[in-house]
Amino acid sequence: MTGKKAPAGLFAARKLRRKRLKFRWSQREFRIRMLDLKRKYDPLEGAPMARGIVLEKVGVEARQPNSALRKCVRVQLVKNKKVVTAFVPRDGGILYVDEHDEVIIEGIGGPRGRSMGDIPGVRYRVVMVNGVSLKALWEGKKQKPRK
Repeated sequence: MTGKKAPAGLFAARKLRRKRLKFRWSQREFRIRMLDLKRKYDPLEGAPMARGIVLEKVGVEARQPNSALRKCVRVQLVKNKKVVTAFVPRDGGILYVDEHDEVIIEGIGGPRGRSMGDIPGVRYRVVMVNGVSLKALWEGKKQKPRK
């Protein structure tokens, strides 16, 4: 019996459960879930979308092996004044977004709420500009309202 790490026997269940729980705290995903860190540090505060004001247009360099400037915007959220970077999708989509425009952003759809593809550090994308869908603007079905 000497040298065994796990307790054995009929009455070892409590000890085994406590040992397992102690180990689980060393796992990153468990710690994040138990301390509710995803909601606490999420700029969107658990919401699927958020409204914000465009501060500036920025070009984010794509990760290797790709070489491009991904067109993004810095957005200050209305609800909590946090500033995030959001990707503007489609070819020429950035032309429909100007500074001080009101935009709606959503998650970009990366794994576990993280960045997607070759755009480093960008977790959100623009879906609406001044209350009009970016896709409708891009397809020419609607015009951007003047504020």
